[in-house]
Amino acid sequence: MEEEFLFLGHVSAVSSTVKSVLGLAENLQVTLKSEPTVEEKGLIDAVIEPIEYTFIRNEDLKQMLESNKDSSKLDAMKRIVGMIAKGKNASELFPAVVKNVASKNIEIKKLVYVYLVRYAEEQQDLALLSISTFQRALKDPNQLIRASALRVLSSIRVPIIVPIMMLAIKEASADLSPYVRKNAAHAIQKLYSLDPEQKDMLIEVIEKLLKDKSTLVAGSVVMAFEEVCPDRIDLIHRNYRKLCNLLVDVEEWGQVVIIHMLTRYARTQFVSPWKEDENLEENKEKNFYESDEDKKEKTDKIKISYSMDPDHRLLIRNTKPLLQSRNAAVVMAVAQLYWHLSPKSEAGIISKSLVRLLRSNREVQYIVLQNIATMSIQRKGMFEPYLKSFYVRSTDPTMIKTLKLEILTNLANEANISTLLREFQTYVKSQDKQFAAATIQAIGRCATNISEVTETCLNGLVCLLSNRDEIVVAESVVVIKKLLQMQPAQHGEIIKHMAKLLDSITVPVARASILWLIGENCERVPKIAPDVLRKMAKNFTNEDDLVKLQILNLGAKLYLTNSKQTKLLTQYILNLGKYDQNYDIRDRTRFIRQLIVPNEKSGALSKYAKKIFLAQKPAPVLESPFKDRDHFQLGTLSHTLNIKASGYLELSNWPEVAPDPSVRNVEVIELTKEWKSVSGKSKKVKPDEKFYSESEENASDNSSDSDSESGSESEDEEKEEGSSEESSEYSSDESDSESSLDNKNQVAKHKAKTTEESDSDADEKTNTKLKPSDSSNSESSSIEGSSSDSESDTDSDFESKKTSKKEENKTWPERKPSKKDVSLLDLDDFNPVSTPGAVLTPAISPGLIADLEGLNLSASSPVINVSTPVFVPMKTHELLHRMSGKGLAASYHFPRQPCIFGDQMVSVQVTLHNTTDHKIENIHLSDKKLPSGMRMHVFSPIESLEPGGSITVAIGIDFCDSTQTACFQLCTKDDCFSVNIQPPVGELLLPVAMSEKDFRREQGILTGMNETSTTIIASPQNSTPPVILQKIVNVANLGTVPSGQDNIHRFAAKTVHSGSLMLVTVELKEGSTAQLIINTEKTVIGSILLRELKPVLSQG
Repeated sequence: MEEEFLFLGHVSAVSSTVKSVLGLAENLQVTLKSEPTVEEKGLIDAVIEPIEYTFIRNEDLKQMLESNKDSSKLDAMKRIVGMIAKGKNASELFPAVVKNVASKNIEIKKLVYVYLVRYAEEQQDLALLSISTFQRALKDPNQLIRASALRVLSSIRVPIIVPIMMLAIKEASADLSPYVRKNAAHAIQKLYSLDPEQKDMLIEVIEKLLKDKSTLVAGSVVMAFEEVCPDRIDLIHRNYRKLCNLLVDVEEWGQVVIIHMLTRYARTQFVSPWKEDENLEENKEKNFYESDEDKKEKTDKIKISYSMDPDHRLLIRNTKPLLQSRNAAVVMAVAQLYWHLSPKSEAGIISKSLVRLLRSNREVQYIVLQNIATMSIQRKGMFEPYLKSFYVRSTDPTMIKTLKLEILTNLANEANISTLLREFQTYVKSQDKQFAAATIQAIGRCATNISEVTETCLNGLVCLLSNRDEIVVAESVVVIKKLLQMQPAQHGEIIKHMAKLLDSITVPVARASILWLIGENCERVPKIAPDVLRKMAKNFTNEDDLVKLQILNLGAKLYLTNSKQTKLLTQYILNLGKYDQNYDIRDRTRFIRQLIVPNEKSGALSKYAKKIFLAQKPAPVLESPFKDRDHFQLGTLSHTLNIKASGYLELSNWPEVAPDPSVRNVEVIELTKEWKSVSGKSKKVKPDEKFYSESEENASDNSSDSDSESGSESEDEEKEEGSSEESSEYSSDESDSESSLDNKNQVAKHKAKTTEESDSDADEKTNTKLKPSDSSNSESSSIEGSSSDSESDTDSDFESKKTSKKEENKTWPERKPSKKDVSLLDLDDFNPVSTPGAVLTPAISPGLIADLEGLNLSASSPVINVSTPVFVPMKTHELLHRMSGKGLAASYHFPRQPCIFGDQMVSVQVTLHNTTDHKIENIHLSDKKLPSGMRMHVFSPIESLEPGGSITVAIGIDFCDSTQTACFQLCTKDDCFSVNIQPPVGELLLPVAMSEKDFRREQGILTGMNETSTTIIASPQNSTPPVILQKIVNVANLGTVPSGQDNIHRFAAKTVHSGSLMLVTVELKEGSTAQLIINTEKTVIGSILLRELKPVLSQG
């Protein structure tokens, strides 16, 4: 009975629930609207109408395709292909389209094949029904139909039709149309990916297509070679020279593929050309006692030791015109080929072309800049003339800015660091905080790499600690920490200043860096360190994990060095760390407790706790992130990602001994032997006329070469072209007859003329700007030419080249630059070191120059004039000892007067003594080996110098505001002696007169990184004004500035080359200390001068 009552209770509960649900349903039914709102109607129309429209439209197209009229079918196919081009899905129409595959109308058939290539892989079953139609189409008289049929057939990825595809590819590879053969090469890759077991048969087809002389086929078959059998180098041997000669006429995509393949090939077949550069470097230093015969033998050995293979030279020469390509990928491919294959002296040619690519879109810029960043680490000189091209623009995205900054840092040296630091000062103020942080890191790298500016950079970074932006301050702290590791003993004040910043800085990395610095230097700041630990202990639980670890380290170091004050604090921190949530902190706490707190369980290590914690740490090495990328081939995906990508083929190392070059020789057809000239010399005749004749190829090479270079470089390159043309003739399959040489010259002249007229404005600007600096490139060009001079030249070649060269020499001076870029930085006094002696007259109107003078960024002002130098005893330096000079002795001194030969030159007086008993004749200077940008004005030859006689002559040297050595030869009638002059930094200055007010104003401008200072300890007798004046002017050619304060002495000068101000202040403090401050834009010279003045003023 109880069970029945329970059951009835459940039933009643269910019935009541059902009633309530039905009631709710009735209420819902009442609240529903009878009609949708306007918004709901619009939404329904927006969703449903396109579906209905597409369905109706597709039905309309299906009816048109089933029509009997070709015009309707053609119109339908055009609309369908248009849909595909717009990215719309047209796969529903596949059955209707396939029905028309056998159409007799060629236009319809072409469009059907275009459709099938797109959708054959998706609708394989339906496509297989038309296989017989495709096979018939392979024999169609129209080449486009044959090629399209092969494309569709290779797009049907079904293993069952592999034999059919293989047969079709073999037939197409022998087709008369190069377009069909090109598609056969494309089909090889598709078939190989479908069935790799067909590799052997496909290699036979590739070998056959590699012999093809058509430029249309070359790129495609090389791509197939790279995909199927990249290790079969033997297939390339006989086709190597043909591919090199066809390269200029291949389409751009094919050029990229062929260049990459030939780069790999050359690395396995030729000896390293870099040996030549190594030999030259090793033999630069010559033994003084070597006789002329020994020198001659040594130079002959160097020449014999390496001679470039003619085929190697052929590849380098034939790729050179492609540096002018409009396609960025082609230029990048040629650049990586020159980088990996050419002699180092010739690789500089690619820098101009790569800089040109920086005008492209940001994606191209990103790849190019990555490759330049890698190159600039190993060979800085390549991109130094184009330093301004890497200056950051406000419109650049962050990724481009960072890469440009990386390149500028790589190119930094003593000569250009002043300009770069001033540029970096602007970048630090950027609104892009990520870029500003990267700039601070770059300043740190410059400081570590160039010791002369370490102090300057450190002072500038300390100034940034007062910046409002927390990210800039944090990054500055991190970099300062790394710099202080190099010389921590000298910077106690900076550490104290950074300790105060702990209250305001919240970035964990910066806080951790400050704590690490205080811990490392806790003995130097004994009062501050315990207080910092106390503050950190208060907020230990709220700190970041990184900061907690450094607090533990700080506590341990203070416990070991100052246990009286910090013992309880350290134990408190260790107790907090013992129960921290992070296991790293818990582990560190246990480790430190066992190590520093002595107990029964502590091991032997606790005795050495102080040595472990306070050991001297090695200074960090700040390196470029692109340093490790050089093992990847430039321009590849692996280089960009810095990870080996799938399919990447590594470049092999150069072979020690070159493989047999005869494998690249092609057998000459026997018919050519039957033709004999009247003189008895055999002449070769072309049995088959090429579509592109070799004369046109050579002419195009010449025109491209003349277009790619400017200034003196073009003449040297012409010599190289002329002397190395024989290697092209030697390596080509057939040689031209003598009559074709005249045609060759005419074509070359005509093309050179047209290319000169069609040069872009940008190239003209670049040529105008860089014409002086191209003289350095001419040396590399002459080396390039000399390597191929050993090959003999025909008389007709020589005469024709001589004539054409004379004509070019006549027309060259008439070509004047139409414009010249004038930027603010061009008006600056920071000239690049590579500026040569020959100064070009700027094509600027006098009015414009007057307007621009007000924008001069240098520190010099109109109120500053050169003054008379303070008299000091003359210091004479030995130039040539009488024993070394075989009786001729020479000395020199700096008269500290403006040079009569040029405003930018330092005046040097050379005194010559004849210590022999006979007359010395024809004394002169020659063989000047000056660093890039340095100039020298020599004295007129001295006819004779009597026995016991002496004579003083003046020379002028432009040292470019650097202490680099000027090397040259002092010669007589019989001998030449190598001598050199290295200027003291104080002789690179001219004294200037200025008022105290002007001095203070200029000093206020030259602050931050332009200021260098040090503290000196001077004895009382050295603190009098006359003594200070005498000591300073003995070291440097400075002028005195009136001072209203007895304890401050001021001196001023300007650099000879650029006219940059050099302001020196000696401020006497209480006791025996003094502050020496130097303000100048030329921070390198300022640092050197500070280093020389400090010991002089400190002497007793």
